[in-house]
Amino acid sequence: MKKLSITPIGIKFLIIIVLTLGIFFRFINLDKKIYWGDETFTSLRLSGYTAKEVERQLFDGRIVTIEDIHKYQRTNSQKKFTDTIKGLALEEPQLPPLYFLIARFWVKLFGNSIAVTRSISALISLLIFPCTYWLCLELFGSSMVGWIAMAIMAVSPFNILYAQEARPYSLWAVTIVLSSASFLRALRLKTKVSWLLYAITMTIGLYTYLLTILVAIGNGLYLLVIERFRFTKTVIAYILASLLALLAFLPWILAIAVNYNSFQETSKWAFETMPISNIIQEWMRNISYSFMDFWYLFTYLPDSRFNLSFGIYLIPLLLILVGYSIYFVCRETPASISVFLLILMAANSLPMVLLDLVSGGYRSIMARYFVPSYLGIHLSVAYLFAKKMNPINRKLFIANLWKLSFVALLMGGIISCYVSSQAETWWTKRTLDHVIASKLINQTSHPLLILEKNIPTVLSLSHVLNPDVEFQFINTKQLPTIPDKFTNIFLLESPRFPVNKFEENQKLKVKLVYKGRKQNLWEVKSSH
Repeated sequence: MKKLSITPIGIKFLIIIVLTLGIFFRFINLDKKIYWGDETFTSLRLSGYTAKEVERQLFDGRIVTIEDIHKYQRTNSQKKFTDTIKGLALEEPQLPPLYFLIARFWVKLFGNSIAVTRSISALISLLIFPCTYWLCLELFGSSMVGWIAMAIMAVSPFNILYAQEARPYSLWAVTIVLSSASFLRALRLKTKVSWLLYAITMTIGLYTYLLTILVAIGNGLYLLVIERFRFTKTVIAYILASLLALLAFLPWILAIAVNYNSFQETSKWAFETMPISNIIQEWMRNISYSFMDFWYLFTYLPDSRFNLSFGIYLIPLLLILVGYSIYFVCRETPASISVFLLILMAANSLPMVLLDLVSGGYRSIMARYFVPSYLGIHLSVAYLFAKKMNPINRKLFIANLWKLSFVALLMGGIISCYVSSQAETWWTKRTLDHVIASKLINQTSHPLLILEKNIPTVLSLSHVLNPDVEFQFINTKQLPTIPDKFTNIFLLESPRFPVNKFEENQKLKVKLVYKGRKQNLWEVKSSH
């Protein structure tokens, strides 16, 4: 591999501007996008209450106010940090507690607003920059690749969207990069202290997100390939460090084992079927969205004033760029680099893709599970640009063309970040029905909303509806009796409770107010 030159001053200046914009986009309009179901469960965990307590105390047949619901979205003096851990262990053992404990400490200090709750993710996401630079020095021995990788990640829509989400994904991304750099450092130094650092970073990763185990397995596979499947001292050191990390993670492994039924219950959605053609389309979209996604505006908001729908034709170009960068890395770099990146990209993605293809389900379309894969893709693309933009290695005209391409890639990311920063929902949330339905309901005075007993939906809507909105929940056995005091009544229809049940059982007239993609909103009137 030819040595890369020092990063040119002009490129470095451009990247500093891009990094500044990336930081800006991580913190702008933190509370603009809808606080969707998964995020409301974060606040539920931070409050110390459990979903069973919500069901028992809210779904008891009475009319419920926004204030009643928000009790389960705020921290309080009755519930402690241990209640957060207990709630996760009992109901969501697939989510280790580290992020939630950090977030609970944060909101206890600064308040329970959406902006504050999301801001800790944004703040943590900034650590991705120094960690990525370190990883590039360890992997490529090149500061130029490090600068370019930081720029790509700075305005990556994928990174920014999850940096603004009250979930553990930005912390997970940081721990992956940190543990990967620590792993490569341990291979280089071969000291006890360096392997201990790797064990510590891997433990942090495990307590952040369960899929870190696949990254650790990928590290072991990489080491076996590099060591030519020999049982060397380095392999033994890796095994000992991994065992140390697993030993530290043992308490949560036991929590998963004890509450395995909850683990299975919360993963049931992953087994719903989806046509293979749709899954493949989602794979391609997700890869392109890791670089730019401004055209998504037209998927859900076709009447937007921004005429950027042409961007959809960039998807094939972005896929070609990714494919060529992987080929280029495999051709131009030694196995110590190319194998590491290939395994990083495949360790998480390949098992989920195979599970979906063999046993059904659509786990593999969830971009949030593919953080290691997108990290590997970004590093591959960064290396490609670092090599191609270097005039020492090729003609000046060709190098300048690659520089223009790099600027165009960054501009696409910047435009995407701006467009999504002004939106109330985006592809990571897909909650347009709730956004539009809430606006229609908020136009009326003191309305009643009737809906199914679905905790994520109820909690999410409570953050976008006016304080005077009240809720009534549909019982699985019988429909509720609507009180006479309400003149503005709405029904959020769901497949289990179609609107014709109300028409037949309570002699009500209904009028379709909004036909949604997944849920319809009806206005309910008495037929008397």
